[in-house]
Amino acid sequence: MSTTGPPHDPESFAAHHARLRRRQTLRNVAIGAVALVVLWGAARVGEVDPAQFWAGFPRLGNYISDILPVIRLEHFGADVSEWMWGLDRWLALILDTLVIAVLGTALGGALALSGSFFAARNLAPYEWLGAIARRIHEIGRTVPEIVYALIFVYAFGIGPFAGVLAIILHTWGALGKLTAEANENIDMRPVEAAYACGCNWATSMRLAAFPQIAPNFLSYALFRLEINVRAASVLGIVGAGGIGQELYLAIRRFEYTDVSAILLLLIILVAIIDITSEHLRHMVIGRGAEVRA
Repeated sequence: MSTTGPPHDPESFAAHHARLRRRQTLRNVAIGAVALVVLWGAARVGEVDPAQFWAGFPRLGNYISDILPVIRLEHFGADVSEWMWGLDRWLALILDTLVIAVLGTALGGALALSGSFFAARNLAPYEWLGAIARRIHEIGRTVPEIVYALIFVYAFGIGPFAGVLAIILHTWGALGKLTAEANENIDMRPVEAAYACGCNWATSMRLAAFPQIAPNFLSYALFRLEINVRAASVLGIVGAGGIGQELYLAIRRFEYTDVSAILLLLIILVAIIDITSEHLRHMVIGRGAEVRA
């Protein structure tokens, strides 16, 4: 019986190794060349022009300079009050944005979690049902939130409800995909044990599958909340509630200092959510590691 593999004598082994190195080098060069061609083509299609970038860079600096308020130390309180003149209204709209994001994440996350067990190839009760669940997730995450918002504003009118629906659908698709992939990597022995004890499919998912992916799911959901806050900030541009419309109007009216004030409030909101969710993720991941240990 003959076997294929590297030769045993030193000279033949060195020649074999050199051939493998040349083959790997040629493969890497070919991959690099293809990548460069693709990047060059993408740059041409995207009209990426370094000269245009450097020509417009000073104007970008001028715009940033225009939106920054004049804060004098001797008149600090008065200057800040003038800068934040619409704080009450902006905070109310920021709260609307946060509510849209939280509600959309919660409801979309619930749909994503339940649908992920159908979409996972190792857990789906029927193959055709898993295929349908995966297609639903693809549709949900493929269409941008702002397109969903436009559709729902047309259907249900201007207001936060359209924004909530847009966030729900996109969260359902994106979070469902991530959770389904987490389900496909679980230990199947507890699931098989649940079936052996006479549990039906739903009970087996609840008792054997969900505890394994719960830390990952909560981590994904908290990260998705950060994304949805930023998305909800934009949906107001099309009338789907939140601070986005106020920011859009300030930009259109050249109310420069209002733009910087609203952006600062959004940055503070996202930073607070980022810090809070990071602590929660570490708590959940640490607790999950203790349980597994």
